[in-house]
Amino acid sequence: MTTRRSPSEEIEALKKEIRRHEHLYYALDNPEISDGEFDSLLNRLKALEAGHPGLVTPDSPTQRVGGGRSATFSAVPHAPPAWHSRAAAALKVPEFEMVVEAKIDGLSCAIEYENGVFKRASTRGDGSTGEDVTANVKTIRSVPLVLAMPEVPAVFEARGEVYMKKKDFAAVREEQLNEGSEPFANPRNAAAGSLRQKNPEITAGRKLSFFAHSYGALEGVPEPESHWEYLEYCRRAGFAVPAINKRCRLASEVLALYEEFREKRFALPYEIDGLVVKMNSPVFQRRLGFTAKSPRWAIAFKYPAQQATTTVKTIVFSVGRTGVVTPVAGLEPVKCAGVTISSSTLHNFDEIRRLGLKLGDRVVIERAGEVIPKVVKVVLSARSGEEKEIEEPSVCPSCAEALRKDKEEVALRCVNPSCPAQLKQGLLHFASRDAMNIDGLGDSSVEQLLDKKLVSRFSDLYRLKKEHLLGLELFKDKKADNLLSEIAKSKEQPLSRLIYALGVRHIGEKNARLLAARFRSMEALLKAGVQDLAR
Repeated sequence: MTTRRSPSEEIEALKKEIRRHEHLYYALDNPEISDGEFDSLLNRLKALEAGHPGLVTPDSPTQRVGGGRSATFSAVPHAPPAWHSRAAAALKVPEFEMVVEAKIDGLSCAIEYENGVFKRASTRGDGSTGEDVTANVKTIRSVPLVLAMPEVPAVFEARGEVYMKKKDFAAVREEQLNEGSEPFANPRNAAAGSLRQKNPEITAGRKLSFFAHSYGALEGVPEPESHWEYLEYCRRAGFAVPAINKRCRLASEVLALYEEFREKRFALPYEIDGLVVKMNSPVFQRRLGFTAKSPRWAIAFKYPAQQATTTVKTIVFSVGRTGVVTPVAGLEPVKCAGVTISSSTLHNFDEIRRLGLKLGDRVVIERAGEVIPKVVKVVLSARSGEEKEIEEPSVCPSCAEALRKDKEEVALRCVNPSCPAQLKQGLLHFASRDAMNIDGLGDSSVEQLLDKKLVSRFSDLYRLKKEHLLGLELFKDKKADNLLSEIAKSKEQPLSRLIYALGVRHIGEKNARLLAARFRSMEALLKAGVQDLAR
């Protein structure tokens, strides 16, 4: 039987625990719990002290000015008022117009034009010397090769951000996991890795995007009279600019926009990690100038990383469509970045070893607007000794065939072509929007078709009849007719879609289009030898 603690005992225990976390957070920069969990401890202490005022002591964490490290009083949002005050004092003006833009989480890039024609592109590098990425940037569809404007500048340099949309990142990551290679951690890493590919065809297949956001050079035409006008100039030239942009005169307006997008940013199609505030007037920009590393006339302030602490309850081994076995952590559900997280991929067993993760561990997860929540660290001090080592499986959890690990891969792989899990994932890929686009063939439908042994290969889909579907759960006349209609319509898809739908390793959408253009028919492709494919 657990002995209930008295209020004084609980208060002392809470004070001790809070002090420990303050030391970890402020002195060691090694927090074990999230800000929300810290606030919960502090609020519990406040409630106990409010009910027992005689137990409040001067050394209590509640007696600090401000009462702790609540995210409500984060230092980040105070940056604009401080910067605004310093800038106003330096310019000797009471206020000035600012442009606030989304801070896209990508890779800085400068794109140069001569007489309106694309000439060169380079990364920012160390600020003075960047990498030449001309061939790769040319593959980005949102970068105009010719400026679309009547009055063409002799020289024009647009500076901005190369980034990857969340849905495109998810597709690249899935492909990497299926190939057994180390997946990109987030869209920014994916954009940087894709832009630096030696083969521009790989870059083209990654679907990168570009936002113009800063002034580089402009000769031969009148210069824009403000930063806002420059953004409009970029739009007219054919560039995309950040959709989140607003002119403000007061620091309070900037803070209001910051708060507005604190949660809204997670619904954007791309990642932003904060906002950037810039002086609108080029005259004021020149008067304030630059420090050694950045302009004095602009400031970026980021949103804090969204973290939470939870417990790893289970480890499930998921089998992908190419047989790669991926460990997935089943988590005690926890709120993070506006959503409830109950699972997180661990990528591969190298990642488990790197983290030193055991079953039952307390872990810190992070979701900074990213598509996939990730485990960033294990809370070693929370271990009880009952945690268990996570063993690599030796057989496939779906078909029980022996697993294999190639020397050049980090992933375990099931090589059984009849593996049920691979077949299910393969069918879902075959029916996906970018492949054969069979609407209505989702998880539950595929599972039922496999359970009833109506489908064992892709071609079986085209032999299905209405009576087959009516024998499945939740299938009525209309739903059966709709699915059969979608399957029939998929026969009209081009050859490139069919090649991609087959899910052959190393054959993504780009390579599927190349193969279709080269061989023209499936019969010709099937007859092709190694030499034909190498051309």
